[in-house]
Amino acid sequence: MFSYSGDPIEAGFVKSLGRPGGNMTGITWLAFELVGKRLELLKAAAPGVSRVAVLANPAHPGEQRELRETEQAARAVGVALQYHQVRTTADFRAAFDAIIKDKANALLVFPEGVTMTHRQQMAEFAVKHHLPSVFGWREYVEAGGLMAYGPNRLETAKRLAVFVDKILKGSRPAELPRRAAE
Repeated sequence: MFSYSGDPIEAGFVKSLGRPGGNMTGITWLAFELVGKRLELLKAAAPGVSRVAVLANPAHPGEQRELRETEQAARAVGVALQYHQVRTTADFRAAFDAIIKDKANALLVFPEGVTMTHRQQMAEFAVKHHLPSVFGWREYVEAGGLMAYGPNRLETAKRLAVFVDKILKGSRPAELPRRAAE
């Protein structure tokens, strides 16, 4: 059973989302189809945005696909991306310096564990430098970020509880439907 922010296929947890196989099942918060909407919302909130700094952890399974989806969405809304990798606390300072040097005028952060841990720091940086910011989870906004658009993590935890209940009642994890409500 897993609840995961990354791509469970790329991480090697499951064979596919529809039929995970083995004894694994769970929920992922990775939502590639929402990436474009984040940029659209950012552009709507701050129409003058033209250079968006992206903070992401390249070690996070699914990050490269999320970056490709973001690049495609950026072309569609007419913004240039400045990609900054963050794996450690020290990487954030270097990324912040580069964002200022490169004159980014907005911030987009891929949601996952490393960026979640530094959400307060990123929000304070964005406010200090007048950068509209968009994130994938509401916890980033609760820390001071401008906006978020993504899966509701509380609701997915509730759905995960449905899976646990079914497993405890004898269902095999590999045979559970793709959606907990099914």
